[in-house]
Amino acid sequence: MQEKISINRRKSRRINLGGVPIGGDAPITVQSMTNTDTRDVKATVSQIKELEELGCEIIRVAAPVEEAVDAIPEIKKKIKIPLIADIHFHYQLAISAIEKGADGIRINPGNLSKDKIREIIKVAKERETVIRIGVNAGSLQKDLVLEYGGVNAEALYISAMRNIEIFEDMGFTALKLSLKSSDVHTMLEAYRAIAAKTDYPLHVGVTEAGTLTDAAIKSALGIGMLLNEGIGDTIRVSVTGNPALEIPVAYGILRSLKIRKVGPEIISCPTCGRCEIDLLDLVDKAQKALASRKEYIKVALMGCVVNGPGEAADADIGIAGGKGFGMLFKKGVAHKRVDEKDFIPVLLEEIDSMDKEKKQ
Repeated sequence: MQEKISINRRKSRRINLGGVPIGGDAPITVQSMTNTDTRDVKATVSQIKELEELGCEIIRVAAPVEEAVDAIPEIKKKIKIPLIADIHFHYQLAISAIEKGADGIRINPGNLSKDKIREIIKVAKERETVIRIGVNAGSLQKDLVLEYGGVNAEALYISAMRNIEIFEDMGFTALKLSLKSSDVHTMLEAYRAIAAKTDYPLHVGVTEAGTLTDAAIKSALGIGMLLNEGIGDTIRVSVTGNPALEIPVAYGILRSLKIRKVGPEIISCPTCGRCEIDLLDLVDKAQKALASRKEYIKVALMGCVVNGPGEAADADIGIAGGKGFGMLFKKGVAHKRVDEKDFIPVLLEEIDSMDKEKKQ
């Protein structure tokens, strides 16, 4: 059962993206984006399926050319989660993506004229397609850059409000918004400003966050601070490289704030001179073995008896290592002695047994 949380979540309106609710009291969803060539249907579907297994709930694909848009129907047939087409400069591609069945599109209105935006809106309205207004440094209108002295939170906010007006003038409200920046302070200020003025769902993230370590740090701070303030309806952790790295970080942020308890939470000690087992290898094997698990479980892997059951008493299950052996414990209570070579198989067997007991 999910713990109660004290976060007072911003009251956003709810939209439906390919059957997945976003906003309102719907769960905060986790998104990612493929880095394959969308024209390569096989590679793109393979990557999406890997992300689905890890818990990705919405996927975005690049659609820079017509051939990529043409691949959307075939990709959609083979995946289970909603698909968003990412469009930057060509309004015809946005319209084509909608017509070919994309559940949503992401556009940067700052890169398009008002007339072209209205053409997109007209088709999206007919097809009930969700549109994400993406505002960032690459799409900020030149007049706003000049007026506000560069790319900053105020300019991003004004740009978003200006774009929203175009959509609302045409009676289109199936919107979600993002005001991303690679600078944590800038994105925080921009999102806080837009959250105070609109009730549209917000897609939250730190863009161009870098490789895994930097991306995890920036995202935990930027996304985490906003979520803790009740701001955000769907999130993406941006990592340079394999998008599969993004999903565990995203769920780690949600679990840490007790917003959503999904998948395995593994806690482990930093190791010290008392450690007599290969704890790093144990943690690595446990993470890989439990990577596709959707149900929440808290697993403690400790390098010695000092940091064993006592410090991890709130874990559902864990192992405290000794030289060549360890003690398996549940809820802080010693359960049985296990040889080091059997740590992973015994741990997985016990978790499987616990799952079966819950279902009875």
